[in-house]
Amino acid sequence: MAIKRRKFLKSLSLGTLFPIANIGPSLFSNPNPIGLKEFYKKSIIIDGLIIPRGWNEDSYNALDDSGYTGFSASLPSKNFKIAMSSLLKWETKIKSNPNKLLLAKGSNDFYSAKEEGKTGVLLGFQNATMIENSIENIESLYKAGTRWIQLTYNQRNLLGDGCTERTNSGLSDFGIEVVKKMNNLGIMVDVSHCGRKTTDDAIKYSEKGVSINHSMCENLYKNHPRAKTDKQLKSMSEKGGVIGIICLGYMIGPNLGVDTTFQTYLDHIEHAINVAGIEHVGVAADFAIQGIKASGATKENWYLPRLKIFKPSYKVQWPPWIPELDVPNRYLNVAEGLKKRGYKFNDIEKILGLNWLRYYKEVL
Repeated sequence: MAIKRRKFLKSLSLGTLFPIANIGPSLFSNPNPIGLKEFYKKSIIIDGLIIPRGWNEDSYNALDDSGYTGFSASLPSKNFKIAMSSLLKWETKIKSNPNKLLLAKGSNDFYSAKEEGKTGVLLGFQNATMIENSIENIESLYKAGTRWIQLTYNQRNLLGDGCTERTNSGLSDFGIEVVKKMNNLGIMVDVSHCGRKTTDDAIKYSEKGVSINHSMCENLYKNHPRAKTDKQLKSMSEKGGVIGIICLGYMIGPNLGVDTTFQTYLDHIEHAINVAGIEHVGVAADFAIQGIKASGATKENWYLPRLKIFKPSYKVQWPPWIPELDVPNRYLNVAEGLKKRGYKFNDIEKILGLNWLRYYKEVL
């Protein structure tokens, strides 16, 4: 039934799916109707993952330069108390900046943000540890604004195995119960850091499409624990999910700055499109909105700590960024790169944001 519904939705026009959308028809009737910068300004731009830790005035300035319509914000998830506090702090931050930010709980909120010149913020977590051992906690998190949860981080938790765990045991019974509860409430099931079997199980047991909100293609970066296989990309897309191709440079290839460049990033987008389809690929930073370098990262405070936090299989590199992506308007560069590769504006806009919106419409 879910697959039939997907085929039906894909047959509809964007105007049918999103009747309140203020999208000029010229963007879709003519493949190259306007200049790149004007196209980008009119487009809906959604980042699959921003790390908003230390959000400050520089963050707001970067937001102005980014062209973002919205982003998923990764909040602290150590336990239930910390998670609820983080949700409250961000709700307060958004209410205190009503001319800049909008709390997003569904797809229509991003259209409202675009129309009002604001940025929609979709709150969530890169681990499920804050659920603790209580299904009831998920409902409390939802009521407080949570709209996406990554089932595991790198290590095992009560739900299942993460991508760097020694074992590959997949979802626990509790993990499957959590997925079902998230489906019922309307919370995105994210598997970006999940282990291979956990990812497969989540796709299998979730009644709705799963999110891979910041990852890359295993076909292009062999044996990296964070990468997703072609089989996973395909099965994800068949149930309506989306993968956000991660902008974090050292996740894209083993020789950053040598044979791993901005073009390699575009290669990951193209490979994901070829495997999963143009409707199932988006973009995701996985760092501060102003970029890693601009946020004050040094070898001492950024690189060396990660050598202790992550296993050697993570292959952390310094510097970790791709210059074209380590700037606020990173996706303008992506749009230009895709255009040079022959992509038309209507397909580029899907990758920049409309695919996330379609997914939010179906899941949230």
